[in-house]
This record gives sequence, C-alpha cells and structure tokens, in this order.
Amino acid sequence: MQNQSEYDVVAVGDIVIDCFIKMNIGHVEEGARGSEYCIPFGSKIPYEDAIVIPAVGNSPNAAVSSSRIGAKTALISYVGKDRHGQDCIDQLKAEGVSTELIKEEVGKNTNYHYALWFKDDRTILIKHEAFSYEFPDIGKTKWLYLSSLGEHAMGLHDHILKYLEKNPDTKLAFQPGTYQLELYKQLEVFYKRADIICMNKEEAQGLLDTDSHDEKELLDGLHKINNGTVIITDGEKGCFLKYDGVYLYMPIYPDATPPFERTGAGDAFFSTFVAYMAKGFDEKHAIQRAPINSMSVVHKVGAQAGLLKGDEIEELLKKAPEDYKLKEI
Repeated sequence: MQNQSEYDVVAVGDIVIDCFIKMNIGHVEEGARGSEYCIPFGSKIPYEDAIVIPAVGNSPNAAVSSSRIGAKTALISYVGKDRHGQDCIDQLKAEGVSTELIKEEVGKNTNYHYALWFKDDRTILIKHEAFSYEFPDIGKTKWLYLSSLGEHAMGLHDHILKYLEKNPDTKLAFQPGTYQLELYKQLEVFYKRADIICMNKEEAQGLLDTDSHDEKELLDGLHKINNGTVIITDGEKGCFLKYDGVYLYMPIYPDATPPFERTGAGDAFFSTFVAYMAKGFDEKHAIQRAPINSMSVVHKVGAQAGLLKGDEIEELLKKAPEDYKLKEI
C-alpha cells in the first residue's frame, strides 16, 4: 500500500456511472421551481445518442481534476462488486487516482444515473445505493475534499469528523451536495470546520434562506457560518470570494465558443482551486486558475473529459486577455 501521508488531496464522496441520453425532442419552460424540461407524457420518445461515462460524481470528478493538475490524490468511495464498479476503478487508475481506499461491496449495485441531455444542459435521474459506509484508515493528507454523499451516509460523516479531530492539521475543503445542504442543521459542524467552503449562488440563497442577490451579503452570510474562506459561483457572471476580510471577484475565462454540455463545471472550478492550494499556491493565485478548467469542461460531454493538466492551465493563463483578472470589490 502506498504511503498515504504522501497524498495532497483525499476526496470523499459517492461515485456513479452517468449515462448521457442526448435528447432532440422537448422544450424548456419556467415553472414554479425554476426551469423545467418538458417532453410528451405517455409517448415513445426517440433519442439521438447515449454515452456512458464511468467514475463520475462530485468527489470523483475532483479527484481526477486534482490528479491531472499534478497533486497526489486518492478517493474514498463505495461501489458494488460488479462490472460497473470495476469500470469505475479501472477509469480512476487510468487517471492516476489511487483506488486503495475504495470499498467494493458484495450484493450492492454501483450507482448508475441517467442524464437527459437537452441542448447545453441536462436533468439527471439519480438513485443512491445504501452502502455500508465506512471510513478507512487514510493516514495523513494535506487536504480532505468532502462533497456529495447520499442520504444513507449520515453515519460516515461522524467518522470523518473524528478523523478531523485527530488530525487538526488536515485542511477541509467542503463542497456540499444536495443532501448535505438539506441536512445543514445535522452537519453544521462541517460547515464551521471547513477551511474552504464553495457553493453556487442558488445554493447559498437556499442555505441562508434569503432572496438577496447582493454578493457581499451572501458572502457575509456564509462567513457567519464559516470564518475561513468562502466562495460563491454564479455561472457566467463569475465567482466571488471572501477571506481575511477581503472581498474578491474573478470573472469567467473568456471563450468565444458556446458551451456544449455543462455537467461538472462547478466540480472543475472548486477542485482546481483546492488542488492549487494543496500545491502551495495562495487563494489569489489559485482562484485565477479555477475558471480555466470550468471553461474547458463545458466543451466536452460529462464532467471529466475536458479537465486540463496543470501545464495546459498555465498556458491558457498566460494567453488570458487583459480583463481576465482578480478584482477587489
């Protein structure tokens, strides 16, 4: 077994296989809960293509991103002892991500999701298997990257917290998933313990129970929960960051080509930021590189195909236009 203390980043979260079903029928309309993808009910609907992508999910995406950038990375996750689980493990190994912390469970099915892909966005049909979640002995790591876990994984959070209590030097990067946002009260300690927390604007508004669109107000609201570094992403508007009492704004990396498919843009952004922090960069330099990976990801199908290597990110940063710069707000 590899000396785990060598890891820069250990990501924790559910792993899935995504089947992207390319739709060419339907329309999008605004409903009571936002945009809704509408297709005829009770009909046979033709689709254009289906693309199967193994080893994805917020944390697996982050692990692959971190590995491509050059950080030594491992993933803690859970699969069934089945063909789909082996496909996930093989894919991670091919990306240089250590799989020694992944548990294969007999009698369980590897998570398999369906993404209805229409134009440049998607709606994902999800189902999380109830694995016997356990936290392995990981030794020491510079960063623990915690993201989406299913509703059955509440007990795992307790083991993660105990690990963090025993290893106060390990930094926690927290990108809360759907259930972790819904269960804020039960998981409030993670929001407080995180050295960096990142979510999109809509998630921040929901967590803070506010309709405010003022970025400073939202950052201040998150900062009352977490006094470390807080980041809010806002799609094409860019991202907003607060740390050490300073408010910063970083635009998206300019690209004349329209997005092809948006899955994984947020994962690419935050994982790039954390990977560079793990490599010794400070917040101001890490945040300049994060939007570059997001820009690249949306030009490929799925969350990982467009992830860049570290030298590719640096090259694009050198070519960035003059107005691509960090600004204090």
